[in-house]
Amino acid sequence: MLRITEIFYSLQGETRTTGLPTVFVRLTGCPLRCRWCDTEYAFKGGELLSAEEILQRVSEYNPGYVTVTGGEPLAQKACHGLLSLLADQGYEVSLETSGAISLSEVDARVVKVMDLKPPASGESHRNLYENIGFLNRQDQLKFVIADRGDYEWSVSKLIQYDLANRVSDVLFSPVSGTMSARVLAGWILEDRLPVRFQLQLHRMIWGDQPGV
Repeated sequence: MLRITEIFYSLQGETRTTGLPTVFVRLTGCPLRCRWCDTEYAFKGGELLSAEEILQRVSEYNPGYVTVTGGEPLAQKACHGLLSLLADQGYEVSLETSGAISLSEVDARVVKVMDLKPPASGESHRNLYENIGFLNRQDQLKFVIADRGDYEWSVSKLIQYDLANRVSDVLFSPVSGTMSARVLAGWILEDRLPVRFQLQLHRMIWGDQPGV
């Protein structure tokens, strides 16, 4: 059984599949408290569902893409089994994770989208750097940036771990309402960084509504 906040069908708002119709399975609970979190409603509550019930709900949308997210989905150990079952169905499955819990047991078929938390998040001490060793060329690594200090920290990690040659995409995102998208884009261009700049497409279309 897994505790689920919501299962919904929408456009992928981030990552390299931005804009593609996707089913989202949002698990409840997260051990982190990032200052800029936009899914605090997933910290508690939710509905207990079996993996079979989740698969049934997902199949009703006949998706090509499924994203398992949170909260922090790996905080529920049964998430690993769910990821494998979804991959067994032939979906392209991605996992959105904070990077604070080991990725060592994640099914190799699953695309891992992992955060590294910069200092302004308030949770940079939770980064589990050994997880970088579990990333491969299909995976993606995301930095959510609030200020110049976060940017310089992120660039230092990009260089230190040779991230552009380790994963398919390194994603730099501005914290909505805090970091100017134009300023961040300018820094990336000025420094000629090998990263993908992204905005949250779903928030641009629907705002902060849950379930879209």
